[in-house]
Amino acid sequence: MTYVKAEIASQPDCWRLAAKLADSPGLPVRGERVAVVGCGTSWFMAKAYAALREQAGHGETDAFQASEFPHTRKYDRVVAITRSGTTTEVVELLSTLPKTTVITADGGQPAAALATEAIVLDFADEQAVVQTRFATSALALLRAHLGADIESVAADAEVAVRMPLPVHPALAEQITFLGRGWTVGLAEEAALKCREAAMFWAEAYPAMDYRHGPISIAAPRRVVWAFGEIPVGLADDVEATGALFVHSRHHGGYAALGNWCGGRAPLDPMADLVLAQRVAVLLATSQGLDPDHPRNLTRSVVLA
Repeated sequence: MTYVKAEIASQPDCWRLAAKLADSPGLPVRGERVAVVGCGTSWFMAKAYAALREQAGHGETDAFQASEFPHTRKYDRVVAITRSGTTTEVVELLSTLPKTTVITADGGQPAAALATEAIVLDFADEQAVVQTRFATSALALLRAHLGADIESVAADAEVAVRMPLPVHPALAEQITFLGRGWTVGLAEEAALKCREAAMFWAEAYPAMDYRHGPISIAAPRRVVWAFGEIPVGLADDVEATGALFVHSRHHGGYAALGNWCGGRAPLDPMADLVLAQRVAVLLATSQGLDPDHPRNLTRSVVLA
């Protein structure tokens, strides 16, 4: 078994541990104006959290790539998500800001030392280059801080780590992931996983924007996979192209999940991301690629 397969499977337990840290010092308080930053996968988790925090009425929340942080704007707190704690853009940004919180897997690295507060998810650190459990554990922590019931989300993830996959590499030549609100970040992360692990053609868009152009590539042997809320008529429009429409609540997706979850409406979108992670790994291994060591990538981008 590859490292990443084991790390994907460990996510339910990691999320439960992360939720226990929901009262950690440094997490944004209601009413603060907050920016959340990260690079790559961490940026997508930042986007998801920013949308959730505003939706919950906790205050204005923006998400940025660390390299694109707008220094002319004023925030009460900046939260940085960084697995390694060594990424150049994050470390340089933290050195310029007065009130910061870092969520990291390694409390001994520069990001944690520079931050006002550090929350260390060392139990979610990874050996694989491709991020899975650290990023989702950071989001679990932040969702728990907003009041989400992470136990039910973890229960969904326990289903997602063992259920049959809705997409098989032999039957798909392209996948487009869609989201709405906070799940746009999850869709972007799912597409990134397919590209990172398998060099596979995967894209991501807000679901309402999909019919404004991207649907032009939908066709037989292509997949459109939606997280969260589905816009009215979207499934029918996708299926009319010959593409497969995948959604945990859709008749063409994996409706049999209802038998697994004791009547709960499945799946939480974060657990749905686990399925996409598994698909990305299968896309890689079916081509003879090593998903633990993707092409041209390292655990941390440290610039000279």
